Amino acid sequence: MGDPARRRAGYAEVLVAPPHRVAEVVDGTLYAQPRPALRHAQVSSVLGGELGPPFGRGRGGPGGWILLDEPELHLGPEPDIVVPDLAGWRRVRLPELPDAPYLTLAPDWLCEVVSPSTQAHDRVRKLPLYRRDGVLHVWFVDPLAQTLEVYRLDGESYRLTATFGGDDPVRAEPFDAIALELGALWAR
Repeated sequence: MGDPARRRAGYAEVLVAPPHRVAEVVDGTLYAQPRPALRHAQVSSVLGGELGPPFGRGRGGPGGWILLDEPELHLGPEPDIVVPDLAGWRRVRLPELPDAPYLTLAPDWLCEVVSPSTQAHDRVRKLPLYRRDGVLHVWFVDPLAQTLEVYRLDGESYRLTATFGGDDPVRAEPFDAIALELGALWAR
C-alpha cells in the first residue's frame, strides 16, 4: 500500500501555532520556527527605523512607501503563508493598508534577516515564492557576517546587484535615494 495522501497545511495550522513560534506554510508544509533572537530583531528594527522616515513618511527622502515589520503574506493560489522580517509596497500599488490580518498583494521589496537556523528556509524555500509572485527586490541581511545582499528580479530569476558590508554608507536599490548607515545595523 502506498502512503496516504498528505494533507496540505493551511491557515488553520498557522492560527493554532504556539505564540512563541513564527508559523509559515510553504508548498503545503507548516514550518514553525522560534521567534527571532534579540540580535536578529535589533537588526530588523534598526533597518526599519532607517528606512521608515525617508521612504514611509517622506522625511529626508522621497516617501511613497508602506513599510511593515513581519507582515503576514498569503501569496499564490494555494496560498503559501510567509512572514518576512520587513516588507514594503509602493503606495501606487497599495495606497492604504486594508483592515485585515494579512496581505495578499506581494510586496515590491522585502528583507530577510538571516541566521544560521533560518538561512536555508529563507533562501531555498521562500525565495522561489517571492520570484513566483513578482517581488522586485529582496535583501538578505546577515548580522553575523555583517553583510547586505541586494537582489533584483530580472525576468525569471533574481540577480545579485550588490553586496555591502562593514560600516560604510551604502545606496541600495530600491532605496538608493538616500545613503543607509550599515554600521547602525551592527552596533550593539
